[in-house]
Amino acid sequence: MRRGKRPSPRLRGKATFYRIVFAGTAQFAVPSLRGLHAAGHDILLVVTQPDRPAGRGMKLAASPVKGAAQGLGLPVDQPERIRNPEAVERIRDLAPDLLVVVAYGQIIPRSVLSIPRLGAINVHASLLPRWRGAAPINRAILAGDWKTGVSIMKMDEQLDHGPVLAVRETPIAEGEDAATLTTRLAELGADLLVETLENFDSMTAVAQDHVQATVAPRLNKVEGELEWSMGAHEIDRRVRGLQPWPGVTLPTPRGRVKILRGHVEGDRYVPDLVQLPGKKPAPAKQVLGDA
Repeated sequence: MRRGKRPSPRLRGKATFYRIVFAGTAQFAVPSLRGLHAAGHDILLVVTQPDRPAGRGMKLAASPVKGAAQGLGLPVDQPERIRNPEAVERIRDLAPDLLVVVAYGQIIPRSVLSIPRLGAINVHASLLPRWRGAAPINRAILAGDWKTGVSIMKMDEQLDHGPVLAVRETPIAEGEDAATLTTRLAELGADLLVETLENFDSMTAVAQDHVQATVAPRLNKVEGELEWSMGAHEIDRRVRGLQPWPGVTLPTPRGRVKILRGHVEGDRYVPDLVQLPGKKPAPAKQVLGDA
């Protein structure tokens, strides 16, 4: 099919408004989508993962990004794989200036990365090149990092490998868990994304120092099966870093109990909020007594 000349970005005063295809799935991506929309960019299409079974009833549930896109009146596509020819062709026909990817959950192939006139950019929840991969927020807490942040990266075909346009640091607060930090970084990333596009024409991407790269692999349930012998600080990092999934358990006189929150007291880890199987969360002293 022959295609005509690509439309140019819209100009309003000194501001530039780009034609964007947005790819995202998780709640982390919602503030970025809303931020781009509020800033006036032309969001041509939102690509998100198909509805998946969720919850105890395993009923089909839409992704957070799909819900947000529908609330904004934006068109949505949910290909099983973004590399499917039909999905690639739909993006190609839109002739976007930019592809913006935030917590989408699939590797973006060359066939898609090559479409946008200005390339593809990603909001990543770490200070690249530290913590490339699927679980950067959790891994930062698990490693005892005292700071983290967000990076806006130009995408290439390798995982979180491309040059970086902008970064913003933030301290990891004492006692902060992965769920709370994720919410903070989602907002921080959205703000930095909008600022980056405001200055996109004048920005220079800086190559990552690949020698310094660390990997943030997916979490697994075994990491949450704790023992008291691990020590107070290791237990504390795992309780905070493995929330809300897979969560952690510790052995007690009542069997293994899920620990939702606690604190370090000297060289001891003290649970504050726990949950027995099939029960609601409750104060640790109420459930465990002085055990």
